Amino acid sequence: MDALTIGDVRAASHRIAGSVRRVAIARDDSAHLALEFLQHTGTFKARGAQNFIRAHLESGALPEAGITIASGGNAGLACAWAAAQHGTTATVFVPASAPRVKVDRLRAYGADVRMEGADYGDALAACNDFAARTGALVSHAYDHPLIAAGAGTLMEEIHDQLPDVDVVVVAVGGGGLFAGVATVAQHYGIATVAVEPEGSRALNAAVEKGHLVDVPVDSVAADSLGARRATSLALHAARHETVHSICVADADIVRARQNLWENNRIVVEHGAATALAGLRSPEIASFVEGKTTCVVLCGANTNPADVSAEEVTAG
Repeated sequence: MDALTIGDVRAASHRIAGSVRRVAIARDDSAHLALEFLQHTGTFKARGAQNFIRAHLESGALPEAGITIASGGNAGLACAWAAAQHGTTATVFVPASAPRVKVDRLRAYGADVRMEGADYGDALAACNDFAARTGALVSHAYDHPLIAAGAGTLMEEIHDQLPDVDVVVVAVGGGGLFAGVATVAQHYGIATVAVEPEGSRALNAAVEKGHLVDVPVDSVAADSLGARRATSLALHAARHETVHSICVADADIVRARQNLWENNRIVVEHGAATALAGLRSPEIASFVEGKTTCVVLCGANTNPADVSAEEVTAG
């Protein structure tokens, strides 16, 4: 599958209705803020995880061995939470270096956590081996149509509440959220600004080259936007004339995060602040002038103490 459709997202909306929180929207000085960090598990990932599991349940394709994923981050948390909602087992593989706080939180959601290898690649290999041996269903952090369609339900909710919205600004990692949001936005004639850190620009590089490429990852937002390669779904969506792909410096991400705290008393992770930094960039600031704009604040799984302590030294 190379492209999502509005039908995919609407099917996801119907499927997960009542199991996720409807996004709240707040007005800032120059834009609306979609407060998706208030979602279950602290990020938009809960939407895709619910859609993935429910779709397999509907089709009778969810095995007794449950679901498995290699992720010590937001996707793993969402998978563990969604699995628990449906009484199925989530086996989550993380590298041995995974922070204890994340491992403990995964276990609190009921996950069977397996620590394997030194890095994500080792954990992924162990996850795939486990699935082959047990028949468990493998989920992915972002590279699956059901995951992306679930994420796109966020944009349907934004449009329901802001029918006159002209522009949506969203951060991009691997592109699951972006693909879903852009698909819905394009249906309604809404422009999408896809924002990435300069040091983690998988989608921007793919748009530039005309095909998917691997990129180095070195950014303050790498913990949530650190994909080395974007998805084909994301690249397809990014080729639409209503999409603008831009990159921002780490220093701007840090500053946007601090300003959000100082001015609004909202704490988000660097990945969410990346979208806000994009809004403040000169090229986008002029583009959105006079337009109704909504910025997606997609997650807040971070240590609040870090915000006040952090200095703008990046870049």
